[in-house]
Amino acid sequence: MKKVGLFFGTYNPVHVGHMVIANYMVEFTDMDELWMVVTPHNPFKKKSSLLKDYDRLHLVQLAINDDTRLKASNIEFDLPQPNYTCDTLAYLTEKNPGVHFSLIMGADNLNHFHKWKNHEVILENHDLYVYPRMDSNEGGELKRHYKVNYVEAPVMRISSTFIRNALKEGQNVRHYMPAEVAKYVTEMNLYKNHFPL
Repeated sequence: MKKVGLFFGTYNPVHVGHMVIANYMVEFTDMDELWMVVTPHNPFKKKSSLLKDYDRLHLVQLAINDDTRLKASNIEFDLPQPNYTCDTLAYLTEKNPGVHFSLIMGADNLNHFHKWKNHEVILENHDLYVYPRMDSNEGGELKRHYKVNYVEAPVMRISSTFIRNALKEGQNVRHYMPAEVAKYVTEMNLYKNHFPL
């Protein structure tokens, strides 16, 4: 059975930290592919701070470039809003027989996983691959669950919020993003003036 990891995020914008984790997952675990699922609206984030959905998807496509192990996914764009991971997983599983989907998340998200909609169903049917995060107490009570797999992906102190703030202030942060992403963000003057942080 084909193993696909799902790496959800707003990718606002995608940065080298995201790509390092994505590369680690497809190279150092048993995943065959990794899909970077661009979320149109995270229920826990203000929608006003997001770049347009298809702009963020395009940035992820630029970041992936020609790496055939990775895929930019807009699967949630046409699903009911707000998007919940359990619903997306159910939809993908139905549409892709013969594929086993796993979730990729930071240890900070695992700490709150018990608050997710239908988290028990997710754990019953899917594996979780958890990468370390700065200042995280590593997953709480789910830490030893048999479906939870800790991986030693590199830890990077970098965030999309930092990049947006720096761009708004006119600072050069091109090396925080894949080269084609940085070029596009600069050429299109994204995040400079008109997107609230």
